[in-house]
Amino acid sequence: MLGVFEINPEHECYHLTSMIKEGMQNLIQATMDTPGQDALTDENFKTEETQTYEEFEMQTFAPSVFAKLRQSLDITEGEYMNSLCLGGYYLQFVSNSKSKADFFVTNDKRFFLKTQSRREVRFLLSNLQAYMDHLEKYPHSLMVRFLGVHRIVIPNQMKKYFIVMQSVFYPDERINIRYDIKGCEVGRWTNPDTGGKQIIKVLKDRNLSGQFISLGQEKSWFASQVKADVAFLQELNVLDYSLLLAHQPLHRDELEGKHSLANLVIQATKSVDLDDSPTVSDPPTIPLLEETWDKTVPDTTNCGSDQEQAAAEGTSEGIPHQKINRAAIETRTDSVLQEFHHHHQRLLPNCKNGIHMIDGPDCRYFVGIIDIFTVYNWKKRLENLWKSLRYPGRAFSTVRPAKYSRRFCQWIQDHTQ
Repeated sequence: MLGVFEINPEHECYHLTSMIKEGMQNLIQATMDTPGQDALTDENFKTEETQTYEEFEMQTFAPSVFAKLRQSLDITEGEYMNSLCLGGYYLQFVSNSKSKADFFVTNDKRFFLKTQSRREVRFLLSNLQAYMDHLEKYPHSLMVRFLGVHRIVIPNQMKKYFIVMQSVFYPDERINIRYDIKGCEVGRWTNPDTGGKQIIKVLKDRNLSGQFISLGQEKSWFASQVKADVAFLQELNVLDYSLLLAHQPLHRDELEGKHSLANLVIQATKSVDLDDSPTVSDPPTIPLLEETWDKTVPDTTNCGSDQEQAAAEGTSEGIPHQKINRAAIETRTDSVLQEFHHHHQRLLPNCKNGIHMIDGPDCRYFVGIIDIFTVYNWKKRLENLWKSLRYPGRAFSTVRPAKYSRRFCQWIQDHTQ
């Protein structure tokens, strides 16, 4: 990550991002004005809508499908519009990625916009039904969440496809280290020295040598979910995907809250069905948690910032800690975890981006599988042959999808405890 720059009126991308915002605002408003569907049809996956403006055209693909996905993540259309269209200047994300794509980030850093090639967009849309089916079967999948696919056309200037994604690293105020993991060794080390510059280094596989992802009770779920996700990608003949990984230490109140029965109720209720997030007026109905619902439990969905955590630590407010034997709560937590794992789910942190967070004994991890558009075609087969000759006996990224997935899962198993 070489830098994040505000796209203000002097920036070369300001005109483009202003048009994207205008088009997106009208598209989201149209979704808000259209009654939601209980079930998606085949036609929903083929729908294309075009809106024409004075200077440009904006196309959106499968809008009902992505609206349904946003709803499943408890992202309201109002939140989505505020972040993408009304929440200040976009940020330009400049990286050392080999991709020629442009990266934009919403001002609150909650959503990414990334330009994609026509081939990549066609690949995503042709497999969108399978992608949605996978997320339905594994609602807490580690796969990156695509929230919209669009194309902007500026006559005589440009035609750009772009996708909107939920950021894996949100909120990022307390994240102290980031990794991009592929499960191989060639080219997988980054010099962590910043030379005193204000840049963020995203480290790689070999930088994590001798270290572990410490997940405690969630270790088995994590390993099985990675296997399920990469098996899906293998079916699509995909390789070269990455596991984005970051972590931050848990604050004292977060550590203590893990042993709170009220916090367990909040997490379990939130995790049961992402379409119906818990509210204080709707008590949970989880058989394993037949305890009294405390209506004083606050909303902690914006967890992550230092100010909010400091405020929680400095007052008597926060998740109440019932006077109950801690061992009994931990036993009950184990039972709840087993029940959730049986249904391919886990206990989500009560945060806006909980789908990409896993709490270990001491740290909160941010995890997500990204870059899922590289298909093992004839070009990749030739690249595999060339690298086999150049790096005999060494592990590089361009290999058959079956081998890539096995090696990826093995790396996760070897580095998780």
